Amino acid sequence: MAGSGGEEERGRSLSRGALLKRAGVLGAAAAIPVTAKTDTARADAEIAQLKELRALSPTQATTIGAFVERLIPSDASGPGAREANVIRYIDRALASDLFVFRPSYVAATLALDAYSQTKYGADFTALSTDKQDAILTDMDLNRATGFVPNAKAVFEMIRTHAVEGMFGDPAHGGNTGFAGWKLVRFPGPRLVISAHDQQLNVIPKSNMKSAYSMPLFKNSKLARR
Repeated sequence: MAGSGGEEERGRSLSRGALLKRAGVLGAAAAIPVTAKTDTARADAEIAQLKELRALSPTQATTIGAFVERLIPSDASGPGAREANVIRYIDRALASDLFVFRPSYVAATLALDAYSQTKYGADFTALSTDKQDAILTDMDLNRATGFVPNAKAVFEMIRTHAVEGMFGDPAHGGNTGFAGWKLVRFPGPRLVISAHDQQLNVIPKSNMKSAYSMPLFKNSKLARR
């Protein structure tokens, strides 16, 4: 995803690579083929997900979902926010540990649609991806108006939580199918890292499972889900 060209700041990119660099998790990303889904199967999955919402309304979840899908899009390097169920992570977090952010998300969806209407005459979800990218660029550069406390702060709030949902432990609702871990070649959590695995040019054996499946966390609420 890129901003409009011309001036230096307009040339700033909000690409997947830039997002990961800013999050501090960019590695040699594995080339994971994007699994093709039929429109019907995708629609059914999205409807089921909306029925499970805990903090956001369906409209709010759809808007924030579209936002994070432009932050971490599905592309040739692998699945993105949609496949990783980043919006599910955000919704569950807003209903629990991140509940203090819920009013900010509600306000953000209203401001996002208002700004999109002012700039392009339609709500954010109705815009083309290019126009959605332009909205995100305006927010990242703090040029968008109507956001509280400002557009940049709202952008960073959602970006931070999107990264958590993409790369955090799947027990929290995101990183479905370990999409984020596979993207950055994280082999999975382990309590002991051998001397061999710590050597340069050694690819540790994959251990894709939630940390909450380990005996250390057997009494955790997440382990009992």
